[in-house]
Amino acid sequence: MAHLVVEARADGATVVVRLTWREALAARRRTVAVPLARVRATGVEPDWWRAVRGTPATGRCRPGRWCVGERVHPFGRDFVAVRAGVPVVVVDLRPPAPFSRLAVSVPDAGETVRTLRRPADLDAGGGEPGSVEPA
Repeated sequence: MAHLVVEARADGATVVVRLTWREALAARRRTVAVPLARVRATGVEPDWWRAVRGTPATGRCRPGRWCVGERVHPFGRDFVAVRAGVPVVVVDLRPPAPFSRLAVSVPDAGETVRTLRRPADLDAGGGEPGSVEPA
């Protein structure tokens, strides 16, 4: 199962999606990295299929089971690594990020979202982070 982490780098914090080797084969890439400053909103979607939008551009899907890769829709491109029965962390991104949304199934979705919001709180002066429900 894919991992979603925030890494501290010299140029700032980065959201990184690391895929398992099987997911990497299907998606034709091993990782996806986006600057944390590009994160617009985060949330948890309990139903994995609701986080998937558009049509496949690269990657593979097995209907009713899993979907990994890039998807194209009228608002841009999404990167998804989702599995049936596992909650999805949805990360909506601001331009000029390479994707409009990252959707990744992780077993501890609530904790992952808190981790994504924590660095934003520190940058904003400690205020309560805003959250937009995924579309």
